[in-house]
Amino acid sequence: RINDNQLTSLDVTANTTLLELRCYTNQLTSLDVSKNTALTYLDCYGNYLTSLDVTANTSLTYLECAYNHRLLASLDVSANTALTYLSCHDNKLTSLDVSANTALIYLKCSENQLTSLDVNGATALTELHCYKNKLTSLDVSKNTALDYLSLYKNQLTSLDLSQNIKLKVLYVSENKLTSLN
Repeated sequence: RINDNQLTSLDVTANTTLLELRCYTNQLTSLDVSKNTALTYLDCYGNYLTSLDVTANTSLTYLECAYNHRLLASLDVSANTALTYLSCHDNKLTSLDVSANTALIYLKCSENQLTSLDVNGATALTELHCYKNKLTSLDVSKNTALDYLSLYKNQLTSLDLSQNIKLKVLYVSENKLTSLN
């Protein structure tokens, strides 16, 4: 753990067997984890990251990269097929594709600028927080395990929940819904 400090740089490139890295609430503007291919847990919440490349971290199961002072504009998690937890809220993402993340159970991508979100492949997803974005549509028909869905403050005009029979919690206020199935 290297959290809650004033670090402006961190070099972990020599630590190739590193499994877990918690460097949250620092002042990091960049983080190179490309050599940490064994990494399963990464928490870099509350830094100043403008980019984060986790494509080499194929063993990653937990990724927390939220609240990077709304500077993180893109995130590619297509290579992280073992990912079960992803929190990337309070950033500047305009799109997010988790269709390759079939093991994903928890996704929080709220308070971004998402205009599109592909969750079709994330069939294990049980909890989705995607409020305060710019989504005009969202297909959750393949996410039949969903029991929590928060989509308030988007621009949705319709939403088909007919396949989401396990849904227990639903927040869809402040949208433009004209129909809800």
